[in-house]
Amino acid sequence: MVFDIKKIRADFPILKRKVNGYNFVYLDNAATSQKPIQVIDSISDYYKNYNSNIHRGVHSVSQEATDAYEGARIKIQNHFNVKKSHEIILTSGTTHSINLVANGFLEILDQKDEIIISGLEHHSNIVPWQMMAARNGVKIKIIPIDENGDLNLNIYDSLLNSKTKLVFVNHVSNALGTVNPIKEIINKAHNVGAAVLVDGAQASAHFKPDLQELDVDFYTTSAHKLCGPTGIGMLYGKEKWLQKMPPYQGGGEMISEVTFEKTTYAELPHKFEAGTPNISGAIAFGVAIDYLNELGLENIHKYESSLLDYATEKLKSITNLKIYGESENKTSVISFNIEGIHAYDIGTLLDKFGVAVRTGQHCAQPIMDHFGISGTVRASLAFYNTKEEIDILFSSLKRAISMLS
Repeated sequence: MVFDIKKIRADFPILKRKVNGYNFVYLDNAATSQKPIQVIDSISDYYKNYNSNIHRGVHSVSQEATDAYEGARIKIQNHFNVKKSHEIILTSGTTHSINLVANGFLEILDQKDEIIISGLEHHSNIVPWQMMAARNGVKIKIIPIDENGDLNLNIYDSLLNSKTKLVFVNHVSNALGTVNPIKEIINKAHNVGAAVLVDGAQASAHFKPDLQELDVDFYTTSAHKLCGPTGIGMLYGKEKWLQKMPPYQGGGEMISEVTFEKTTYAELPHKFEAGTPNISGAIAFGVAIDYLNELGLENIHKYESSLLDYATEKLKSITNLKIYGESENKTSVISFNIEGIHAYDIGTLLDKFGVAVRTGQHCAQPIMDHFGISGTVRASLAFYNTKEEIDILFSSLKRAISMLS
């Protein structure tokens, strides 16, 4: 298909607004993506026309809502090439998904076991495992990164052994944009009998992971990273693991039978979906997936790669600007600092010119500690951004530097 950027941008109402008198340039897509009108309208349509609780009602509107909700699960299953729909657990997002798995392995593992976490992780894929390890004595090992922001796979090889039970790695670093070689990481973990969880929150907006081809044990993502709403996400888990894990929460929907003497749990996926879910969010998640597939993830990846190359070349021409994370394989994220100027000050002034970027540690303090810095300015690009917006970033950045120098 022809990648019509003007037509695409017309789908995103927020891109038409002004900030501080300037045209809004949104370059904070790694934090959350903007939403097309199709997604926004799907939420309104649910509440206007078939708002009802699901799975429980015999009336027609409840059945309509149930069909739409479960239809979204099927869309997610097909998009990520998952064998069985009940291997898709609908959660509130990636953080919820990771905590669900950590809780599930709390009683499965003990102090004789080891787990491995990559040095590129978001705090949401560090803290839950530290909390688990504090309770069951599991030993945590770390895969370090090099100066380009790539994982040191030679050290990873040395960490793997018969005691390794779980490996956790993000598909793409939110702070640096590095795309990790997860297929290789998964294969090596499986060779020693370890399971692998991949945090796909930053990857899913840029390309389409094939979970059967990867043979991953768990994969997570959040809808708001890929043009869907906040408060909804998914956890894929191989059936064998989901059957072994105890429920994360108790309540309605996740039960089969309840007496005061004993409770039995529902079959997958409902075993892990206690309470009334985010129905409109799940439906909109499915609509967002439809939208991205209509554009084509390959087209999106190609276009975003061209934006990344253009932005990198422009920013590198600025004196005293240092880019962190220069892996040969990365998505459209540029983290940088200007020598002698705090990242927060740069971000604040860019906002005055209508340019939205992220500053700070990006919930990835160990990465910042590795580079010996307090944080970075992060410009993260999406398929609805343009080279003209990158030019505005460039000129606004130069203005900010001149004002702060």
